[in-house]
Amino acid sequence: MKSCLPGPSRRHWLLCGATLPLLAAWPRPSRAADAPPLRRAPLTDEERAHHALKRLAYGPRPQDVQEIQRLGPGRWLDTFLQEQLRPQPLPPALEQRLAGLPTWQETQGELGERFRKAHQAQQARKAAKAGQGGEDAVAQSRRELLRPVLLEAQSQRLWRALESPAQLQERLVEFWFNHFNVFAGKSAVSVYAGAYEREAIRPHVLGRFRDLLGATARHPAMLIYLDNHLSVAPGFQPRRAHARTQGLNENYARELMELHTLGVDGGYTQTDVTELARMLTGWTLDLRGLGHARDLFTFDPRRHDNGEKLWLGRRFHHANPNEGPRAGQREGEQALDVLARHPATARHLSHRLAQTFVADEPPPALVERLAQVFLRSDGDLRQWTEALLQAPEFWSAEHWQAKYRTPYQYVLAALRAVNAQVDEPALLLPVLAGAGQPLYGWQTPDGYKTTAAAWRGPEALTQRVQFASTLAEGRLGRRWNADTRPQSLLSTLGPSLQAPTRAALQGETPAAQAALLLAGPDFMQC
Repeated sequence: MKSCLPGPSRRHWLLCGATLPLLAAWPRPSRAADAPPLRRAPLTDEERAHHALKRLAYGPRPQDVQEIQRLGPGRWLDTFLQEQLRPQPLPPALEQRLAGLPTWQETQGELGERFRKAHQAQQARKAAKAGQGGEDAVAQSRRELLRPVLLEAQSQRLWRALESPAQLQERLVEFWFNHFNVFAGKSAVSVYAGAYEREAIRPHVLGRFRDLLGATARHPAMLIYLDNHLSVAPGFQPRRAHARTQGLNENYARELMELHTLGVDGGYTQTDVTELARMLTGWTLDLRGLGHARDLFTFDPRRHDNGEKLWLGRRFHHANPNEGPRAGQREGEQALDVLARHPATARHLSHRLAQTFVADEPPPALVERLAQVFLRSDGDLRQWTEALLQAPEFWSAEHWQAKYRTPYQYVLAALRAVNAQVDEPALLLPVLAGAGQPLYGWQTPDGYKTTAAAWRGPEALTQRVQFASTLAEGRLGRRWNADTRPQSLLSTLGPSLQAPTRAALQGETPAAQAALLLAGPDFMQC
């Protein structure tokens, strides 16, 4: 893995040498028999407060710890949990930052028009190859059209994760975007990925799952990513000779059941995949709205397969044209209704939630209780999330420091720990890419893994040590303000630090101490 950070100094390698003995003594529970002894004592109030900040937020900041000390950990935690389940206004400074991102406000039609112009420039490049300077000019035009869109979407995500008081919402945005993953490197998804987060994910993370499912199904990012916008009934004849279609495309139908709802063991067959794909034909994009439309989704009845379908044991009769042009769309909506309320969906989603927020191997009893809440509440995600926060397993000493931070979570936690004021989020993007987790950059529909096994390799560790060293020495950004004093970090991280980590600081310089605290095994865990 190639590093994207400033070049490692001699101090960096010394830090690696100081950190590796800590890691050698750190248990690696790859099998149940290898797991460290279970801690028996319940979490203290202070530990519970820090546990909430590490699991439900992107780690503590110095001001969070000061507020815990002012209110007392018990009272602080009660207030924090209540606030995280309610809408919270953004700080004015963050609102101002977001307002300064012009493409973040663009409609689907405006974003699509950007991509259309860039695509035309790409085609023109072939004709310009023989000209002088033509190819460079076309490439520059394409970059100017497309690069700001993805960069501004990535910037707003990082700023929100670092600065928003609605930390649980940010963690849930990460969770649900990962669950309904789209890859910004595919075609026009590059311009729609940010809008997908803004329109299909963010408004629904504490709403109803059925609304979230429908919003993702109809968004241009998902329609293009899994090719459903090209899926048509057999025998469809486009009006334009060069119109793009692919016949029946099963990509979205397969991932809709395997990943988004029922799960791979959800009891469906390949025939069910084909039948669901037929039910979703005609769900496409209206390109006449490029340049102005807020919503590009449309149902095209000419593309829809009106034949009878037998799906998951249910019979769907052919659409009656006398019922109106959108009669066929109702088949797809009915399928989403069935999937959103299916017991297998409740279990699959509950396992993923518990795995992300509690343990890599979540307690089966917790998964089952969450699934029952999901079903009883008709997929009310606020009630479902609240059930997680009230679960004794979430607060169990057994699961204290039991999760391993992903690169995204690690970088954000480090920046919050030193209270970094990030004016240039673009500097973090190569860090995340180098660590294997580029933002909006996972190619396959399954999303990034959230288990320790996916992120605990030696190269990934070297990346984290180098990032910690760079941050501690103030070499990450010229205009960044950060408090990397060891005493501040010791206070901020508090009960998360174990004796071996504290002992490793003896005799080191302040910068080395800060780097060791951020690169040590205690900080890797949450």
